[in-house]
Amino acid sequence: MTETGRIIKIVSSRYEVLAANQERVLCVAMGKLRKAHSPVVGDLVEFERFADQNGIQKILPRKNALVRPSIANVDQAIIVMSCKDPDFSTTLIDRLIFSVCYAGIRPVLCITKLDLIAENDAIHEEIQHYIDSGYEVYQSGKGYASEDLIQALKGNISVLTGQSGAGKSSLLNRIDPTFHLQTQEISKALGRGKHTTRHCELHEIAGGWVADTPGFSSLDFTAMNITQLAECIPDFQNVQDACRFRDCIHVNEPDCAIRAAVEDGTIRRERYAHYLEIVDMIQKAKSRY
Repeated sequence: MTETGRIIKIVSSRYEVLAANQERVLCVAMGKLRKAHSPVVGDLVEFERFADQNGIQKILPRKNALVRPSIANVDQAIIVMSCKDPDFSTTLIDRLIFSVCYAGIRPVLCITKLDLIAENDAIHEEIQHYIDSGYEVYQSGKGYASEDLIQALKGNISVLTGQSGAGKSSLLNRIDPTFHLQTQEISKALGRGKHTTRHCELHEIAGGWVADTPGFSSLDFTAMNITQLAECIPDFQNVQDACRFRDCIHVNEPDCAIRAAVEDGTIRRERYAHYLEIVDMIQKAKSRY
């Protein structure tokens, strides 16, 4: 009898599938799957139990997928950014926002180590700009409550991404003290964390599933389609239909509603500048081929 479940862990060629009854079933991929595309963590699959082993027969359609890390059907990407050690970076935040939105995943911001900065630090203003732009933002640090973030995780499949050393693992350990991802001290010499996560796995936490994902901040925009990128940036969503041209990429086209919104302050100038940097990267990469 065929059953449906979700892959929550892959080790070598063994797939741990969470069945509908919450049982964890160890499976292998059947031959016809190995010849096509491989199952990844997050995949919904059909599997069958046999006398000697359990076999995944079919991968169900994905709503989205990331290549690095290999994970599918993600609800939200929690972009973890520290206030210091390593330093706060709106450039990295925006690049991660663009990347996850392009993949069809909702961005959520979590700013950590707020206890390490002063009340009048300019970072507070930067955080407020993201809130004013409509982003879901959670603030974290010693002495900060985690209840709002716990509610955000509940019922969702989330990936954590951001700088190495921003406190992703520590954040999860604080939300659930029984949760122990390896953490290490910041490497002061390198100015970045020695991150120890080596594989992609969904961990059950706060009523949801979280993947702590290595390699995500190695961003490559060169294969992106500029028009598709422009369409998925949250800040542009309510404005771009007013552009004169349907395929406007908001660089130097006449009657561009996005550029007008930047001029009148509706869209943050800094975020638009970060978008232009990515457009330039994509165009330069295309001109080389």
